[in-house]
Amino acid sequence: MNHDSTTLGQLAPQRRLRRLELTITRRLDGLLHGQHLGLLPGPGSEPAGSREYRAGEDEVRRMDWSVTARTAVPHVRTVDADRELTTWTLVDATPSMDFGTAELEKRELAVAAVATVGFLTAGTGNRLGAHLLGDAGVRRFPARTGRHHLISLLRTLMEVPRGRPATQPVALADGIDGLRRAAGRRGLAVVVSDFLDGLPDEGLAGADGAPPQWEAPLRRLAARHQVLAVEVRDPRELELPDVGLITLVDPESGRRREVATGSRRLRERYAAAAAAQRLAVARALRRSGAAHLPLSTDRDWIADIVRHVHAQRRLSRATRKPNGGAA
Repeated sequence: MNHDSTTLGQLAPQRRLRRLELTITRRLDGLLHGQHLGLLPGPGSEPAGSREYRAGEDEVRRMDWSVTARTAVPHVRTVDADRELTTWTLVDATPSMDFGTAELEKRELAVAAVATVGFLTAGTGNRLGAHLLGDAGVRRFPARTGRHHLISLLRTLMEVPRGRPATQPVALADGIDGLRRAAGRRGLAVVVSDFLDGLPDEGLAGADGAPPQWEAPLRRLAARHQVLAVEVRDPRELELPDVGLITLVDPESGRRREVATGSRRLRERYAAAAAAQRLAVARALRRSGAAHLPLSTDRDWIADIVRHVHAQRRLSRATRKPNGGAA
């Protein structure tokens, strides 16, 4: 377990920010310094490979005609990140993120994810902008450079009021669309959320059910930018403990419901529905073209990020090899 992260929730905001920065730079900066490719590969000027063309989303001028002719399937070129990088983040700070039964709350884990992206993409000319999706609408931060800007953004995320229902709720789908409109220049887009908003009531297994409301906006965002979807979850969202009669409160609406957790059949049904829900989210993220990074409040989030980076780098190297052969 990452002992640096276990005490974040008990620290004052300023000390918490300093602990986050030290944790990230000590454990990740040496691994990723100067290499955006892997964590957040983005559009730029250097060829990196190709992928299948998506009608209505990809620009025809990016067509890779040699691969298209060889495979008889339309492909578009993908490219590496430019030297100067613009990263946009959409951070879900709605009441559903005020939950946590392990070392961190989901909100704190979301802040850690944004901090990781910010510190690792910091550099000369690189800019970071953010949209904060809260209980009273969307708060926007323009894309700027510098550590002071990043620290100010992280402090704002930590100080979002907790424990009150949304007064002016904005759907995650609308938040993603707003980010797409703001991020004009090609770059990187990071969406940090539990992705519980906008899910269909039926078809949670994701096979034939209706797609989440945020899938189409995320697909449109991925048509122009490289997108990383950071899914924040808590183990108690996946299974119920046997603790007798409990009162559950919907953090978004404040509605309450008593649940008898002593029922084994109820716990099994809950676990099955939660697993189907997570599968539906994963499939929707994959269909949208976003890279998927799940983080859990009971896991070493730094280690999970490192594993994601290694997987992305292996994928990138594989796509660079012509016809699957050696580079």
